[in-house]
Amino acid sequence: VLAEVRVGDRIETVRFFHCYKRGVDRVFVDHPMFLEKVWGRTGSKIYGPKAGLDYKENQLRFSLLCQAALEAPRVLNLNNNKYFSGPYGEDVIFIGNDWHTALLPCYLKTMYQSNGLYKNAKVAFCIHNIAYQGRFPFTDFSSLNLPDEFRGSFDFIDGYELPVKGRKINWMKAGILESDRVLTVSP
Repeated sequence: VLAEVRVGDRIETVRFFHCYKRGVDRVFVDHPMFLEKVWGRTGSKIYGPKAGLDYKENQLRFSLLCQAALEAPRVLNLNNNKYFSGPYGEDVIFIGNDWHTALLPCYLKTMYQSNGLYKNAKVAFCIHNIAYQGRFPFTDFSSLNLPDEFRGSFDFIDGYELPVKGRKINWMKAGILESDRVLTVSP
């Protein structure tokens, strides 16, 4: 199944693959921005060419993932369960994990709920490793295609000079503030 999502200033097509295993619908998102970066087990890492260095387009990559995750229940006919038939519909709980999925609640509110879709949907945001927060230059906020009302949720200043000194956007901060529930994997 194909779906189109807006990433930055362009439209990208993602492919969904689905299997039903042990009572769980498993949906996989495919797009060249994901796996073309990883060169086998000994090559580049999924988040950057080497540990500690991010790919420049990580914001676009994970924006694409978040939007695809929100589209999946709407476009896939997940009817493998004898108790359920058809698309998941409106009553969905999205579970995000770490900064890579922190745009889920923001996109849910602006692209869907503001248009009468997913009215009852919720986002649970799970923090696995708070050391990695998705910090980027504040000037990049416009590439996320979010309204200005979300700027405060992303606004962040820390003592680090990377990726830039001073004001940044922080995806994890926004995920924490905008989600319905925040969880961690340990105390």
